[in-house]
Amino acid sequence: MKRKHPKKKTPLAYEERAYRTLQQSGLVSTYVRMAETDLHILAPVKVEDEALVLVAELRLQLENYIRSNRFFADSLIPLAPDPSASPIVREMLTAGRLAEVGPMAAVAGALAESIGHRLLALGLEEVIVENGGDIFLARSRECTVAVFAGESPLSNRIGIRLAPEQMPCGICCSSASIGHSLSFGRADAVVVTAASTALADAAATRLGNEVKSGPGSIEKALKIAREIRGISGVLIVRNEQLGAWGAIELERL
Repeated sequence: MKRKHPKKKTPLAYEERAYRTLQQSGLVSTYVRMAETDLHILAPVKVEDEALVLVAELRLQLENYIRSNRFFADSLIPLAPDPSASPIVREMLTAGRLAEVGPMAAVAGALAESIGHRLLALGLEEVIVENGGDIFLARSRECTVAVFAGESPLSNRIGIRLAPEQMPCGICCSSASIGHSLSFGRADAVVVTAASTALADAAATRLGNEVKSGPGSIEKALKIAREIRGISGVLIVRNEQLGAWGAIELERL
């Protein structure tokens, strides 16, 4: 399965102490890898067998759709709705239209979200699915997520606090300075929170493209963020500069 918008190598990471707290509270790690998909799942029990089945099923749906729709994998612009497509494809198409990017900009978030909801449907009370730095969160307690922003002096010094009533939700990041992702901007980190993890992923890509090196660039991107229906908060880091909008609570780490 080709991806036009590969995501970063862990642009978001749980702050070390918060991560240990999650482990001590009873959540255990499961790692699932299949082709380009590389997941870290935290749940009350090991879920490797269940997750492998879900990943294989979802990847097959995406691969079949890519084979039958030649524009889907490579488009950098939104594509039309397709009511006949599978739910994960429809979610990606919707996220792409809302954020005004191609649907593959939402693939990592869509996979994390789909797997997270399916695991919850199997009876798990809590689950976290991280897919290349894009995170689906469903917890009954407060979580703090640390933002890794490459060489920025703010890297790993800022956390985003999420309350239980905000979950399940997605928290996704795009960066021009970390990993090998396609980005037309200059941001060290653009983090987006939303009820839809697919939308958070697509919006992070869109807003990351808007952050340039000139003055007023962060403010321009935040203005665009206000127009993306469905996202709840945005944090932008470029060098020593920071900007935020929406229902997002920052914490000094």
